[in-house]
Amino acid sequence: MTTNTNAAPGGTFLLGGDLPVHRLGFGAMRLPTGTFQGAVRDPETGVAVLRRAVELGVDHIDTAWFYRRGGVAANDLIRRALAPYADDLVIATKVGPLLDENGVPSSQAGPAELRGLVEDNLRTLGVERLDLVYLRIGGLNPPGGESLSDRFAVLAELREEGLIRHLGISNVTAAHLDEALAIAPVAAVQNSFHVQDRGDTELLARCEKDGIAFVPFFPLGGGLRPIDRTRLTPVMERHGATAAQIALAWLLAASPVSLAIPGTGSPDHLEENMGAGRIRLTAEDLAALEQD
Repeated sequence: MTTNTNAAPGGTFLLGGDLPVHRLGFGAMRLPTGTFQGAVRDPETGVAVLRRAVELGVDHIDTAWFYRRGGVAANDLIRRALAPYADDLVIATKVGPLLDENGVPSSQAGPAELRGLVEDNLRTLGVERLDLVYLRIGGLNPPGGESLSDRFAVLAELREEGLIRHLGISNVTAAHLDEALAIAPVAAVQNSFHVQDRGDTELLARCEKDGIAFVPFFPLGGGLRPIDRTRLTPVMERHGATAAQIALAWLLAASPVSLAIPGTGSPDHLEENMGAGRIRLTAEDLAALEQD
């Protein structure tokens, strides 16, 4: 297993044109719980994971106010572990989903509710301006035909007020990106995408052409599209790496605008994930990994 761990070898990207970040970052969704309906994790472990992530060079953390379970919330852990924040730390969050009584994001906020959700993120993270806010649409469903204009326009207004630095969109199609760009600049797109879930390859190419970050959620599988890790075995063996490391290395190789935000509540898994930045996949590796 590749164990020389640090975010820097994965390269950097200028998010929004003015925020340099390492392309290997950290997703906070799994800090409170492994799944939305799973057991609550020890908050002390979450604090330790966050502090270690920053020690390893992570300067891009992806979170959301609704990443919470049983009184443990990702935003609270981030503030406790890392505030006062380093000047080069970029924290991205997302708004749109609303939690039901079981803690599952099963409904969506309307335009009138978005200011309150942004203010909740400002308060819980303890900042005066959010670096990057995604509008997540579609609930737990794949991207559909719903419009995002009314909701994205609210976030654009908050950006003009200085509460948000950059805007992103999540769980979207190319048509949604067009819709959003007609209202305000889009710094990042966050969709489901990984080595065996490449349906958004054309959208990734569009983002690369336009200098927009492409930040997949579930980069190691999960949700409705798990990774069959046995198919990665030949490449894993060539590099002495784990399945997670190969999946992340593939994502970094897919495009210079792709940013990886693997999430974990485990210190060991964090170290493993950060080792992916040093792996350089060959053309032979890529052909094997992308074989259907």
